[in-house]
Amino acid sequence: MSEPVLALGGITRTFQQGRTALEVLRGVDLDVHPGEIVALVGPSGAGKSTLLHVAGLLEPPDAGEVTISGEASSGMNDDARTRLRRLNIGFVYQYHHLLPEFSALENVAIPQIIAGVSRRPARERAGELLDWMGLSERASHRPGMLSGGEQQRIAIARALANAPKLLLADEPTGNLDPDTASAVFEVLLKLVRGAGLAALVATHNVDIAAGLDRTVRLEGGRLIEA
Repeated sequence: MSEPVLALGGITRTFQQGRTALEVLRGVDLDVHPGEIVALVGPSGAGKSTLLHVAGLLEPPDAGEVTISGEASSGMNDDARTRLRRLNIGFVYQYHHLLPEFSALENVAIPQIIAGVSRRPARERAGELLDWMGLSERASHRPGMLSGGEQQRIAIARALANAPKLLLADEPTGNLDPDTASAVFEVLLKLVRGAGLAALVATHNVDIAAGLDRTVRLEGGRLIEA
């Protein structure tokens, strides 16, 4: 089997609430391989978002190792972790977080420009991604002029703009009606599978989870195969 894109080993994360220590993650182990889409399920408050933040190098674990594309992150400084995250990881959240003053195309181009891509090729790739999303005619529209489903498809395009190896999605269709959610998720799956990415998708939607390659459940701070 190929080397995992994401490898979590013995991840623990504890938060202090007054005098009480809340153990959110207790020795979590997980590998996600290229081309594999894993559903992350569990009750509200179980720590799914925390696990995604740790996996995405947005917050450090108290113990354990996060390895991305063969690079262990625990010994890295902030700049090195930021570089590893920018080059390897795309994020999709429940709310699209698009920049309201920029067009759809600009929202997809901006992450590339930040990563050092010049303006013209960044806009060209943004246009290609919007075309794949069926949104080429909406490229010049700002987020406020778009439907919820269109906004979320643009957010997915933005997450894939820098050709990441790993996609982390936190309830990516949670704010959408069932029909729109299904359509948006089909687009997400098509793009992820087409690019051969590894993906970890937190969801409460049992139908979505059932359609992915495997499901892991977070409960009581521990991760088990569902």
